[in-house]
Amino acid sequence: MKMQERLELTDGRGNLSVVEIIDDHKKKVVVKILETIHKTEAQRKISIGISLLKNASRFEWFLEKATEIGIGEIIPLICDRTERQHFRVDRMQSILVSAMLQSKQYWLPKLHEPIQFRDIVQKADQEQKFIAHCIEGDKLRLPECLNTASSQIMLIGPEGDFTLDEVTLAMKKQFAPVSLGDNRLRTETAGVVAAVLLKLNS
Repeated sequence: MKMQERLELTDGRGNLSVVEIIDDHKKKVVVKILETIHKTEAQRKISIGISLLKNASRFEWFLEKATEIGIGEIIPLICDRTERQHFRVDRMQSILVSAMLQSKQYWLPKLHEPIQFRDIVQKADQEQKFIAHCIEGDKLRLPECLNTASSQIMLIGPEGDFTLDEVTLAMKKQFAPVSLGDNRLRTETAGVVAAVLLKLNS
């Protein structure tokens, strides 16, 4: 871009500025702010806790898609069957920023450091809490459970699913067991399906 061209900038906290380039130096561009407006954050806060994956690129794909969909909070989980991987927070954060800009959003999702499954189950204080799993038993389809709660959290397990102990613990902490459909989904696909269903209801 050249001198006097205009572009939009955001800080990822709801502020959008229209600016004009007044110095197009290759290494340090200087702009003049012409207008700044504030975009309000979504009224419903949607959080997805999802297991880390052995294949990091698949987890990164989920981060990108969840951001594009408009999920407000992403919590990487360490479950009993999670295969540990090095969590490159700087790279993950840059993926969120790129996806936010590409989809023309003004709020950057909050990305947590990886947390133990049992810790998030104990700490979660959202109005609606869900856990999606493939273990046989009574489960409702997610669309049937959704209401006008101001905050919701969905937990998605690793390859191999949650263990029965994990599901039992979550249910004791008022997490409702739900199904995302008849097909068995990869972790990252399940995360995207849950994100879409939760977002469509917001």
